[in-house]
Amino acid sequence: MQIADGTVVAIDYALKDDEGTMIDQSQPGQPMVYLHGHRNIIPGLEAALAGKLVGETAEVRVDPENGYGEVNPALEQVVPKERFQGVEDLQAGMQFQANTDQGPVSVRVIKVEDDDVTVDGNHPLAGKHLNFNVTIQEVRAATEEEIAHGQIQQGGGCCGGGGEDKEGGCCNDEPKAEGECCSSEEPKGDDQGGCCSQ
Repeated sequence: MQIADGTVVAIDYALKDDEGTMIDQSQPGQPMVYLHGHRNIIPGLEAALAGKLVGETAEVRVDPENGYGEVNPALEQVVPKERFQGVEDLQAGMQFQANTDQGPVSVRVIKVEDDDVTVDGNHPLAGKHLNFNVTIQEVRAATEEEIAHGQIQQGGGCCGGGGEDKEGGCCNDEPKAEGECCSSEEPKGDDQGGCCSQ
């Protein structure tokens, strides 16, 4: 069966930047699983995999426009430290879920200076070319339930499989698969508009 809209696809993948640094990869025996044609992975990779068969490999270079977009300077802003109530040791690199007028947005702390905190709502891979090495492990027809939900109904590994989010993965910025979200171990922003509400 070929990869086409409405198929569930399992892939092994490795993702590197232009310098050859490994950004993300599937683990042995745990392929990334996604529903093709429902924007569960970035558009550039999804388009390149269409028509592929089980056992085929692909080297795919995705530009920012078809990946996580260009860096948007407007998504970087300074907010008062008091917005992070309950977080004792606030440090650069921490991630939070902020509530905005446009819905939840994942942000990273990039600088803490006295009572000011600079946060960035850009995806960490925004503005980067992404180099994927992919092997197709499985292709099957999606169930009616999976089509109705727009995602697979089982755990899916990294990279947006099943609409689950992993940092540095290849899922898009749709609400069901934001590409980066706080894990349960990481502190989250407060519930009064989050740390970069508008």
